[in-house]
Amino acid sequence: MNIFDLIGPIMVGPSSSHTAGAARIGLVARTMLGEKPVKAEILLHGSFAATGKGHGTDRALVAGLLGMKPDDLRIPDSFRFAREEGLEFSFGEVKLDEAHPNSALLRLTGETGKTLEMIGASVGGGKIEVREINGLKLRFTAEYPTLIIQNHDNPGSIAWVSKLLADENVNIGTFQVTRSSRGKDAIMVIECDSRITDDLVEKIMQNPDIISAGKVNL
Repeated sequence: MNIFDLIGPIMVGPSSSHTAGAARIGLVARTMLGEKPVKAEILLHGSFAATGKGHGTDRALVAGLLGMKPDDLRIPDSFRFAREEGLEFSFGEVKLDEAHPNSALLRLTGETGKTLEMIGASVGGGKIEVREINGLKLRFTAEYPTLIIQNHDNPGSIAWVSKLLADENVNIGTFQVTRSSRGKDAIMVIECDSRITDDLVEKIMQNPDIISAGKVNL
């Protein structure tokens, strides 16, 4: 436990879970999309849906999608900034199976047409967990530099990525692999001890079995 576990995150309130956590969910979704979002469908689950508006959850999620961090003083005016930047957004409610009560499903479209669907949960104290990306279940916190790689489920893909990380002197903290079924697409989630560079992501993408590679350095 550290001092931030006791006093909470530096943030624009009122709630660490409904405001700060929501902003981080939006920020991670923007980072995962890899480009400026121009359209966002935001569906709220559980407590986010029931009490989120009063806690500014909606404005915090949009703020994160604009690249704002939880301590950004512009969060209360995020809707205005979104309109100025050309981000079209809408809100609704959703019931997610076995989801944390502070969860949101985000469906994003970027400026080049790239899409992303992500489920994120605010688990308390401003901390979050990403629970699903593009229909594949996974779990990471975004507290560490993280690689998220979608790949064809063929032999050698994991070894390829591991070797590249070793060659770049990047130490692996945790390594998760998730797949929908044998022989189908899979996702690797790799938490690292140092920041992940664009050059490393480009090298990972040189393998034909790699479908996409994204990084989170918050």
